[in-house]
Amino acid sequence: MTPYSLSFYVDVVSSGSVLGAKPSDSPEQVAAVLGDDFIENSAFTDSMWRDYGITEFFWGRESPEHLWVGSHFSLQVHRLASGGNKNVDRRLREKYGRFSPKLRFGRLRGLLEKRGVPLVEVPEYGGEDRTFWQPESLVAVTFISAHPDWAIRSRPSWLRIGDVYRISAPMTRESVEWRRRQAREMA
Repeated sequence: MTPYSLSFYVDVVSSGSVLGAKPSDSPEQVAAVLGDDFIENSAFTDSMWRDYGITEFFWGRESPEHLWVGSHFSLQVHRLASGGNKNVDRRLREKYGRFSPKLRFGRLRGLLEKRGVPLVEVPEYGGEDRTFWQPESLVAVTFISAHPDWAIRSRPSWLRIGDVYRISAPMTRESVEWRRRQAREMA
């Protein structure tokens, strides 16, 4: 993996933003950072998301008369395994160059720890994935931890155990605590 794409992921997990675009930013603010090369999805009048490649930003609103309010972003890292750099947002390629088709969780975690950015495991549903959380930036990193039969049928076969599937933000403290309560109740 090129050091540049690793730098991108470290920047996102450390800052809770994509090139400075935050989950709470408006569609116009995100477009000012990531550009106008996106696909807009809005099946309903109260929700919308924009797909920039591996980066997706999401918004909601009470009604068409209200402004869009940013809710979260997601980096669909798994898309790199099937489409390579054609799935990387133009602005990300301009800043970070080539991206590797896979991101290994162990490597990312090691780089973050060296920079003093700890990740804490939080319970995940089903047990086939594992999710780690950065408490300051509120970023979640989810990677593949097993390949049960259903996952082999529903996930790209080129992803391996230990590959990052998605990075998203924000994962709030309340959400983490709710997951922990659910895990305790299920135990």
